[in-house]
Amino acid sequence: MKNTTHYLAAISAFTIWGFFSLVLRPLATYPSLDILFFRVFVSATLMSLVAILLRRKAWKDNRRLFVSLSATQRKGVLFQLFGGGFFLTSNWFFFIYVTNQVSIKASAFAYLVCPVLTTVLAFFILKEKLTRGQWMAVLLSAAGAGILAFHHLADLFYSLVIAISYALYLVSQRKDYGADRFLLLNGQILFSALLLLPFFPAFHGPIPQESRFYILIGVIAVFLTIFPLFLNLYALKQLKSSTVGILLYINPVLGFMLALTVYGEKVDPLQLSAYGVIVVAVVLFNWFNPAVRSQD
Repeated sequence: MKNTTHYLAAISAFTIWGFFSLVLRPLATYPSLDILFFRVFVSATLMSLVAILLRRKAWKDNRRLFVSLSATQRKGVLFQLFGGGFFLTSNWFFFIYVTNQVSIKASAFAYLVCPVLTTVLAFFILKEKLTRGQWMAVLLSAAGAGILAFHHLADLFYSLVIAISYALYLVSQRKDYGADRFLLLNGQILFSALLLLPFFPAFHGPIPQESRFYILIGVIAVFLTIFPLFLNLYALKQLKSSTVGILLYINPVLGFMLALTVYGEKVDPLQLSAYGVIVVAVVLFNWFNPAVRSQD
C-alpha cells in the first residue's frame, strides 16, 4: 500500500486516543479542572523542552517567515495560535468532565459527529462546498441526534459541546500559512497553560498526594497527548486531511465499545438506533465526499 507508514501512524494515533478512557477513568475521583491543569502544564513543559532542544532551526525559520507575512496573514497566524489554544483548552476540559462525570458514551458520540459538524461549520465560515449527497448525510446525522434527544437530552447537549469546541479548533487550523505545525501546536498549548495559570490558585483542589495521580498524568501527557500528536503530524505529511479525517472514527468506535464492555454502561434500543443512524450518516457523508473517493 502506498504511504503505508503514514497510514499506520494515523491509525495508531486514533487507536491510542480511543483507549483514553482507560487512563482517564481511574482519575474520576479528582476534579476535572485539576486533571486539565496538570495535563496542560506537563504537556506544555515537555513540548517546550523538545522545541528548545531539538527545533532551534525551525524556530529561526518560522520567525523569518512570520516577519515576511502580510499584516492580514500575521493576524491569521495569531488567530490560529490564540484561538486554537482557547478551543483546544475548552475541548480538553469538556472531554475530561463528560468522560468522568457523565458517560463515556456521550464523549464517544461527540467524536462520531465531529467530522460532519466540522464540515458544516467550514461551509458557513470558510465557504467550503458540500455535495448534495453530503447534505443528505448531514440531515440524517441531525435525525440521529434528534432520536438521541428524546430520552437522552443531557447526553446530546454534552456531546455537542465537545464536538463544537473541537470542530471550531479544526476549522481555525484549516488555513496553511506555512508555519511549522509542531511549533504552532506547542504555542497553542503554552497559551493554554498561560490561560489556565491565573485560575489555578483559586480553583484547584487539594494538591494530590498519591503517586498514582502523577503517573497517570505523565502517561496522559506523553502517550495520550504528545506522542499521538507526533504521529498525527507525521501522517499529515503524506496523507490528505480528508483521509486522516476518516480514520478519526476509530476513536469514538473504540470509546463506545469500551463503554459497553469494560464499564458496563447501558444502551437502550432508542439510544442504539440513534448511534446506528449516525454511523450510516458518517458512511454516506464520506461516500459522497469527492476528496475521499479520489485516490491519494
